[in-house]
Amino acid sequence: MATDETVVEGVAGRYAAALFDLAKESSKLPEVEADLVAFQAMLDDSADLVRLVRSPVIGAEDQARALGVILAKAGIDGLSANFFRLLASNRRLFAVADIIKAFRMIAAKARGEVTAEVTSATTLNDQQLAELKQTLKASVGKDVTLNAHVDPSLLGGLIVKVGSRMVDSSLKTKLQSLKVSLSGTGA
Repeated sequence: MATDETVVEGVAGRYAAALFDLAKESSKLPEVEADLVAFQAMLDDSADLVRLVRSPVIGAEDQARALGVILAKAGIDGLSANFFRLLASNRRLFAVADIIKAFRMIAAKARGEVTAEVTSATTLNDQQLAELKQTLKASVGKDVTLNAHVDPSLLGGLIVKVGSRMVDSSLKTKLQSLKVSLSGTGA
């Protein structure tokens, strides 16, 4: 059972562990993970979808109906679609992003991988992602799964989190450090 060896907790952790166990039992892990990644990409691209899943004002039936249309258009069906419908009927759709993140952590751990959260000022291309993955693999000694995010406020550079370690080489942080050091000189 996934929950015996994972560190995910709370609502997201429980739902993610249950979905992982179901997907593993039915030999659907790759398909379910791909569906979750696709849904997360839709969340990242659509403020309307974020409002749909997070709004406490929208009723469970309305959420389920709208979600059904979205899932059908995205080609998400089977276990994944049933899971999203369950979240809607249980009024837990607001936690879907955290559930997806927890599921991916559990799946990566089961494959012997570590997950790295990478935040950059602009979208990294495939070559940059591959080079970063190889560098991190050499550093941690395991295969690395990257969860890449974009934060334009960084101005440049990267923030990489692997487990409890974080490397912040963003231009924003460097400028803030410079500002602090200059203000400390008494000038």
